[in-house]
Amino acid sequence: MGYRTAHLDWFHGLPVFAFPCEGDGPREALPSPESVAWRFGRTDGDGDITFEQQWQRFLDSVPLHKVRAMVIGRWWQEYEDVGIDAVIESLCAARDRLTGLRALFLADVLSEEFEISWIRLGDLTPLLKAFPLLEKLGVRGGEGLVLEPVHHMALRELRFESGGLPAAPVRALGACEFPALDHLELWLGTSWYGGDTAIEDIAPLLAPGVRMPSLRHLGLQNSDIQDEIAAAVAGASVVPQLDSLALSMGALSDDGAAALLGGQPLTHLRTLDLHHHFLSAPMTQRVRFALEPHGVRVDLRRGRAAAERSEARYVAVGE
Repeated sequence: MGYRTAHLDWFHGLPVFAFPCEGDGPREALPSPESVAWRFGRTDGDGDITFEQQWQRFLDSVPLHKVRAMVIGRWWQEYEDVGIDAVIESLCAARDRLTGLRALFLADVLSEEFEISWIRLGDLTPLLKAFPLLEKLGVRGGEGLVLEPVHHMALRELRFESGGLPAAPVRALGACEFPALDHLELWLGTSWYGGDTAIEDIAPLLAPGVRMPSLRHLGLQNSDIQDEIAAAVAGASVVPQLDSLALSMGALSDDGAAALLGGQPLTHLRTLDLHHHFLSAPMTQRVRFALEPHGVRVDLRRGRAAAERSEARYVAVGE
């Protein structure tokens, strides 16, 4: 999946409902708390309303224990450069009331609102500790992202969308214990925008063992070292337990694809996502012939024409 060009309209199987700003309508018109994913954050035309004001009105208006899913949009005022720490503090402060929360997406922000590499995040560790029953967490951005190793029994899906994911939180992920985690997706990005993750940083994710025994989908995507990642995945112990694998959106060339095909069998996969690649036509056909006869659905949509020089290849999402 690429970078969205519209705000989330569905999340966790629920339609997204933007909580109204003050004066947008009567409180009795609100939907039932469990029937929607509640969205907060500024949009065009909101005037001077702040996230704090919107959040407080929500706390006063909705039975929080019934809320199942939430989406956080742009939380800062115009032209301000404010990290997400205050939002995380607000969420954690309501932890004893948000007992039904199962899904959370942070920074549902579009490029025309703020470039993905400019979104300032913070320490996500308190969120995971405050909500031990959380099943799905999605995060957009990379600057200032902090994560410490944690043990979380319920988390099933974790998604980081970034134009440049720092190495430190990736290393922390490799030390986390997520026994229920089924879906892990990381957009690693490019060094131009802070993506300094190296192969040794993702190595623990390729051999998760008892830390992530339920993992069935692994996405290591949007990387300018996509060839190196493909070569590492080719011999990774995690591959036999996967149903789907995504190495898409990055600077994948014939070298990476050849390494992938020359490694362990991939014919057990349901899907292999390589879209936005820089493969030659012969290599594209080779990938198809190796996997599609075995029932593997291979996404080989290309971004641009194949680039012979490595410096001419690029990630799908950077700035």
